[in-house]
Amino acid sequence: MKVLVVGSGGREHALVWKIAKSPLVSQVIAAPGSDAIGHIAQCAPIASDDSDGQVALAKKEAVDLVVIGPEMPITAGLADRLTEAGLLVFSPSAKAAQLEGSKIFAKEFMVRHGIPTAGFSVHDTIETALEEVDRRSGPCVVKADGLAAGKGVIVCRDAGEARQAVREMLGERRFGSAGDRIIIEDLLQGEEASVLAICDGKQALPLIAAQDHKAAYDGDTGPNTGGMGAYAPAPLVDSAMAQRIADQVLIKTVTGMAAEGSPFKGVLYAGLMIVNGEPSVLEFNVRFGDPECQPLMALLEEDLVPVLVAAAKGEITQDRLQWHDGAAMCVVMASDGYPGAYSKGHAISGLDRAAEDPDVTVFHAGTARAGDQFVTTGGRVLGVTARASDIGTAAQKAYSAADRINWKGARMRRDIGHRAV
Repeated sequence: MKVLVVGSGGREHALVWKIAKSPLVSQVIAAPGSDAIGHIAQCAPIASDDSDGQVALAKKEAVDLVVIGPEMPITAGLADRLTEAGLLVFSPSAKAAQLEGSKIFAKEFMVRHGIPTAGFSVHDTIETALEEVDRRSGPCVVKADGLAAGKGVIVCRDAGEARQAVREMLGERRFGSAGDRIIIEDLLQGEEASVLAICDGKQALPLIAAQDHKAAYDGDTGPNTGGMGAYAPAPLVDSAMAQRIADQVLIKTVTGMAAEGSPFKGVLYAGLMIVNGEPSVLEFNVRFGDPECQPLMALLEEDLVPVLVAAAKGEITQDRLQWHDGAAMCVVMASDGYPGAYSKGHAISGLDRAAEDPDVTVFHAGTARAGDQFVTTGGRVLGVTARASDIGTAAQKAYSAADRINWKGARMRRDIGHRAV
């Protein structure tokens, strides 16, 4: 069969890498893909958000399955367009994707269906938002309603920081239309975990838990980013906690979306805070996380393709997935300045040396080939991913490989997985 993967980043590199291993797959096409992805797939220069181009490509190539990676084309309704064209798609519809596209929709949905989440209020004016900040007079979280590349969440330690966040979003328009409305919610204290599930509209097939590191700097300090590293499995989520999350979050979400006329097919990503042994949803995403996808694909033992096909058809029959023993870690190497302004075009050295360890795979997030070498093109540049018998060894392997790679201004967090290690 032929599979089209929409996207070009580290997540899509990992998905193409895993899908290409399937004995069922004769060809993988990536659109737009990247120079690195081009080593294992045919790339087509069609932007992820070019719906007309993506549909035309899928029909021309007569692909058997389309897998959409990034959130923008998902929330814009690319799956609907492909489905209308008679194609099999692993991705939620635009209506179902509101779980990520609008944090307000997601919060109100959780309230309707009894899914645990932090208390919150919604605001579209600076005046009412500042009144709420003054009423709280303490720590809180300020969130832009729409998509902001993982950066639209500001954790505020006090009322002063909250006032600044409100002014940036509603006054200075830091996140554009994504910040037309905002949420101010309770700051939950606990430990975070990411639990993803493959859904077919009726049921949810959970993946092993992962833990992402959103903050830019060591010690979970600095501004939020799209993710500076991740590892799996997360020891925080033992079998009992996994069952609690499935019962209280995943199943309620899938059944709730179906009841509201928007069956959810695709990846449901629950970003959770575990508070005193109880899970609470921080956010939903409607696609594989980046960088959580990288260690999850490294650990998944069974063929991913039949699972995606079954979900897309609404016919999941299995109740668990097969995983390799041990653990995996992805360390993100970023450009200096990220998530703020950063320079591009720096030559990357050491990629061959980093790949000498057979347990290490380097997924490209923001690179391009220039002559005989790769150069940087993004803020998050590489996801150095290692699999090993335990999380400590995986960390050693990932950092050893990452230390062999260099470019002007390269940086990374040095404490990915610190809670588990």
